[in-house]
Amino acid sequence: MESWRRSRTLYTLVVTLVLLACLYLLWELRDVLQLFWTVLSAVLTPFLIAVIIAYLLNPLVARLHQRGVPRGASILVIYIVFFLVITVVLINAIPLFIDQLRELSEHLPQLIEEFDSWMDGFNEDKKRLPDAVRKAIDSNLTSLESKVTQTITKTLESAGNTIEGAIGWFVVPFLVFYMLKDLKVMEKTVITFFPRQNRQEIIRLFRSIDEALGNYIRGQLMVATVVGTLAYVGYLIVGMPYGIILALIVAITNIIPYVGPFIGAAPALLLAFTVSPLMALKVLIVNLIVQQLEGNVIGPYLIGRTLKLHPMLIIFALLLGGEMFGIVGLILAIPLVAVGKVILQHVVLHYMKH
Repeated sequence: MESWRRSRTLYTLVVTLVLLACLYLLWELRDVLQLFWTVLSAVLTPFLIAVIIAYLLNPLVARLHQRGVPRGASILVIYIVFFLVITVVLINAIPLFIDQLRELSEHLPQLIEEFDSWMDGFNEDKKRLPDAVRKAIDSNLTSLESKVTQTITKTLESAGNTIEGAIGWFVVPFLVFYMLKDLKVMEKTVITFFPRQNRQEIIRLFRSIDEALGNYIRGQLMVATVVGTLAYVGYLIVGMPYGIILALIVAITNIIPYVGPFIGAAPALLLAFTVSPLMALKVLIVNLIVQQLEGNVIGPYLIGRTLKLHPMLIIFALLLGGEMFGIVGLILAIPLVAVGKVILQHVVLHYMKH
């Protein structure tokens, strides 16, 4: 028993140290990797979206196939239902989204003026504070303004690159279809590149990666959908304008662990302050309630602790991903670390056995 505990501790220590070493190496190579990412992002984005959709649909396809429906027919049925649902949702949501976006753009100068007025009042109150406190506040506000500007610029640049590569989006449905149709064929093809004596171990590795990624992607998307819906309902109840836009931001940023809820709530709070301090308080309460439900009910129920990653490792991966690849890096950091952990676990176990 004691020897088992020692080996288990050694195994955990080795996996953690190797993961941290890999993350540190990536950090040192961040400039080179950013250059590669600039070139590859437009090409890889359609594949990434196709993989996510395939992970969402594959369990449904597999369930129909188990009930005797041919896999090709299962894919076709699920495909038609999925895209019909997406089409209906978009047809109903896009006009409302565009109307709110147009209204927001029309009122933006007025909102900025109201926010400046609020900041002027804040500056008057700030004069009563000690010099050291005032300087610290000014320094932090300047730093925050700079970071927000950089983030917006990077996001707009990313959006521009995505629009430039919009043709690639048309291949997504075809990629999803072939991923679902030829999943087993692709798996067998990849396995042939490995020595025959190691193939069973490689199959187990692929299945572990598939399980970890599948659970994470499906769980996160379901949680984001529920959280976005709850935020929208909450904004409607308190009378917050531009609810669908703000709720969409909350849903998307909720995919980012730990820091996502803060990023998602920030635009709503800033806009709420331009309405009134009371509205800002209401919006804050809505976001707190939604995040409490997400953390204590929705998240554990839909995802649980599927990845079993230490919070420190998650935070380090988020910092690295955000620094290197911006918002995309924040979203991809955790699943990539999860894949790295699964691979390391299998490698370490292999050497411990032999």
